[in-house]
Amino acid sequence: MPLGGTFTGTCHADPQQPVPPDESALHRLCNIGYARGVCPRFPAADPGPDAARFTLSSDDGATLRMYYVLERDHQPFAHGRLEFTIREQTFADAPRGDLTARQAAAYAASYLERRSAALEK
Repeated sequence: MPLGGTFTGTCHADPQQPVPPDESALHRLCNIGYARGVCPRFPAADPGPDAARFTLSSDDGATLRMYYVLERDHQPFAHGRLEFTIREQTFADAPRGDLTARQAAAYAASYLERRSAALEK
């Protein structure tokens, strides 16, 4: 999963009318990406990305260093480096766009949860 796990949430494909997605779309489209042309709520003419990918580059115990790539039609659309301070649960410089910032925070939280579970074993 691109965010490290499956998530629920609110569909913002139409920013004027955010709604909770149905369960089928959530797992088949929303959590994977590339819903353009498949999901009836995702506007085909939307000029933005249709998938978000995150990866962790380092964890020194205090800071997570991550990279993100936003994609459109399976091609890079935008990318950047992020630093997430674990204690404050914030980004040094949040990515542009509220949705990308929330997805990056979800990825960081998912990673920290998995790390904590692994340490408990």
